[in-house]
Amino acid sequence: MSHYQILIIGGGTAGITVAAQLRKKAKDLQVAILEPSDKHYYQPAWTLVGAGTYKFKETERPEANYIPKGVTWIKDKAVSLTPESNAVMTATNGEITYDYLVLAPGLIMAPELIPGLKEALGKGVVCSNYTDPEHTWEVLKNFKGGNAVFTQPTTPIKCGGAPQKIMYMAEEYFRKASVREQTNVVFATPGTVIFGVKEFAKTLNKIIIERDILFKPHYAPIKIDAEKQEITFKYTHENIAQCADTIVPALGESLVGDSEIVMKFDMLHIAPPQQAPDFVRNSSVSMQDGPSKGWVDVDINTLQHKRFPNVFSLGDVAALPTAKTGAAVRKQAPVVVGNLIHLIRTNAIAGLKYEGYSSCPLVTGYSKMVLAEFKYNNVRDSDPFISKFVDTTKEQYSMWLLKKHVLPIMYWEGMLKGRA
Repeated sequence: MSHYQILIIGGGTAGITVAAQLRKKAKDLQVAILEPSDKHYYQPAWTLVGAGTYKFKETERPEANYIPKGVTWIKDKAVSLTPESNAVMTATNGEITYDYLVLAPGLIMAPELIPGLKEALGKGVVCSNYTDPEHTWEVLKNFKGGNAVFTQPTTPIKCGGAPQKIMYMAEEYFRKASVREQTNVVFATPGTVIFGVKEFAKTLNKIIIERDILFKPHYAPIKIDAEKQEITFKYTHENIAQCADTIVPALGESLVGDSEIVMKFDMLHIAPPQQAPDFVRNSSVSMQDGPSKGWVDVDINTLQHKRFPNVFSLGDVAALPTAKTGAAVRKQAPVVVGNLIHLIRTNAIAGLKYEGYSSCPLVTGYSKMVLAEFKYNNVRDSDPFISKFVDTTKEQYSMWLLKKHVLPIMYWEGMLKGRA
């Protein structure tokens, strides 16, 4: 049985960033990362891959290149977690124990939660940038008109804005390919608004009106029939009587019962349902009930576990009421690192707090982007330096350049090296 002072589960954005910062700030601490993957991906660029303006191979690098010097890499995966005894069971290395645990395994795709999706995903005209952005690009190139439907599930997902980013880029591509006039572009979401932060929603609402995009709120996908090219939605508005009024005959929509709507599609882009890994959901570290059931139960400011004080969590797996993005990790990591080091040295955490910052670079075309930055309670939280020069609530070419060229460098050379 192996034992480590600090065990980090997950070698993605959050795990590597925390490990790199720990090595910079406290070289005397013994740190190990449990991570099975050989490859590390810069997933924020997958939207651009799906739109044909970024190469997939440029988003992929060897994991070994980013394990910080002095950190032990356990190339294995967790299968169960028992925080009561500070133990993790792995697939091949048996049991590993720890003094302190940082949970950053990310989330997993769960397409099986929507009947028909698992069988359809990545085949024919059903695509997802979350799983295979190169297939999305093939679908866009082959599209000849009809219903182009973009949707997302009721579960929390990575980067909540991603399902609409690819829609904006696809809509522009359809215009360039001269198929836009034969196309209905539909954004169907279980949500109630196009975006939760009003300053950015105002801009996005203007865009969808100007570009004749059909916005369908209260549409929760519940079933896919790839053969018939039909998707079924549950209408989630409390006033079910409104359901019939939302039907658009031109979309080939039909009502089933009083609250289900069947829509035809000629291409479907969907964010699959997503959830915490099984070893987290089946462990007492996760919330046992409520809307965040299955996600890691941490204090939303200190990122320390509410019941196991030697456990911290950040990134996609943590139960935090903000968007699951790499930008959020950039603000979370210093809080985890500072509080953890202080806990080890003094037996009490430091006063460091995470205020819910996240950022969603909302690409609205092939040369435009709205940089949506916000914190808890959907309060705008734009960078004061950038805001001096650019109105980030409006579409900007400069923000597009930031997304395509600057942020990848900042990720590989800044965050993952513990510098940003």
